[in-house]
Amino acid sequence: MKNISIFGTSSDAGKSTITFVIAKIIQELGYSVTPFKAQNVSNNAMVADDGSEIAIAQHFQAGAIGVPTSYHINPILLKSGRKSSASLIVNGKVVEDKDVREYYRDLDMLKPAVKEVFEYLDKRYDCVVAEGAGSPVELNLMSKDLSNIYIATEFDTKIILVADIEKGGVFASIWGVYNLLPKQLRENVIGVIVNKFRGDLTLFDEGIRIIEEEFNIPVLGVLPYIPFNLGFEDSQSLMNYQQVSKPNAKRIGVIAYPTMSNYNDFEPLIADENISLEFIRSNVELENFEQIILPGSKLVLNDLEWLKELGLFEKLKKTKTDILGICGGYEMMFKRLIDTDNIESAETSMEGLGFIDDDIIFQKEKIVKRETYNIFGKEVKGFEIHHGVSKKYPLSYEKGNIKGTFVHALFDDEQFECYKKETIENFVESMKERLDIERIIKSVS
Repeated sequence: MKNISIFGTSSDAGKSTITFVIAKIIQELGYSVTPFKAQNVSNNAMVADDGSEIAIAQHFQAGAIGVPTSYHINPILLKSGRKSSASLIVNGKVVEDKDVREYYRDLDMLKPAVKEVFEYLDKRYDCVVAEGAGSPVELNLMSKDLSNIYIATEFDTKIILVADIEKGGVFASIWGVYNLLPKQLRENVIGVIVNKFRGDLTLFDEGIRIIEEEFNIPVLGVLPYIPFNLGFEDSQSLMNYQQVSKPNAKRIGVIAYPTMSNYNDFEPLIADENISLEFIRSNVELENFEQIILPGSKLVLNDLEWLKELGLFEKLKKTKTDILGICGGYEMMFKRLIDTDNIESAETSMEGLGFIDDDIIFQKEKIVKRETYNIFGKEVKGFEIHHGVSKKYPLSYEKGNIKGTFVHALFDDEQFECYKKETIENFVESMKERLDIERIIKSVS
C-alpha cells in the first residue's frame, strides 16, 4: 500500500483532523496505519510513550487510532523562543535555541533525521498518513519544506488535498495549489476534500462539477462543519471551540497570555456542561469568575511581563478568587523567577506573584516525563515538560485560594476519556459517510 500525504490548500484547512480520520478509516479496513508529521511548529507538546517530546496534534492522532506514540511520528518540533529564535526539538529532545533564519538555512541537515524515522515507520506499517504544514506551494519556501514537498517527493506518496470552504476562495485555492505543485506531485494527487461546509451540502453540487470537469481533480468528499473540541493544535484552532453550558455553570477564566501553551489541558472543561470556560485577554474583573487558571507558557518571563503591563498581575495578587497555576502558570506564583542562563528570556530574574515562598530556578536540562501522580487528593495520569524547578515545592503547592502544579492533564479522567472516545467515533462515522473511500483505497493499493 502507498503512503499518503495530506496537503492543505491553506493554513488551518483541517489537515490534522483529516489525517486521523483517513488513518482511522484505513485501519478499520484491516491495515496497520500510523500518523506522521515531519515538522510541526507549535507550543503545544506532549510526552510520548517513549519519553520524548512531540507535538500535541500527532500525539492526539496516534491516540485516536490506538497506536504507540514516539518521536518517530513527529521528529522535528519548533516551539517559541526568545525574539526571532525558536526552540528546536529533534527526535524528541531539545537540541538548541536557533534563529529562525539559521534554521531554514540549515534545514538540509535535518533531512537525514526525517528520512530515517519515516523509513522506520514505513517498514512497520502498511500505510503512513503524513500531515503537511500550511500550504505546500509557498514558492519562496518550497525548497525548505520538510512536511509537504520533501516527504511527498522523497517517498512518492499519494496526495490528498484539503480545502477550507469556510475561508472563501475555495476554487482559487484548489486550482492554484494543484497547478503550482511540481509535475511529479500533481500526478500523485488522488483528489480533493472540501472541508467545513455549512448548510445544505447539495448546494455545492455545481461546485463539485466544476472541480471535477473543469479542473480535472476528483472530489473525494464535501465534509460538513462539525465542531470538534479535541486535539487543538494552535491558538487559531482553539478559538473555534464551541461549548454548551448549563445556565448555572461554574464560570472559569483562563488567562490567555501571548505564548500560552498546552491549552489542551482544558479540553475536559470545555466538554463539561457544568462549566463555562472563557479565555481572558484583557484587564477584566477577576471577581466575576469562580476560578482563574494560569495555564502553561512557553516563555514564562515574557508572559509574566505581559500580565504586569496589562494590569492583571496586580489584580491576581489582590483577588480572593481561587487561582490554579499549571506548569508555567505555577512558576509565576513563586517569589522570583531566576533565569541566569537566559534559557527562556533575556531577563535573568523577575518578580513573581509571590504566592509561594520559594524561587523558581531555570535549569538547562529540561524535565520531560510521564507518570501517575497523586495531586490535590486525586490520581492523575499526567506529564511534565519544564525547565523551571522549585526545591521546596518540586511538584505542587496548595494553600488557601492558591493551587499550583507542574503536572499537565490535571482534568483528564475516566469520564473524559469515554467522552473523547465517543466523540472521535461519531466524528469519523460522520466523515466516512461523505468520503469516497473506495476511490482512496483503490488509489493507494
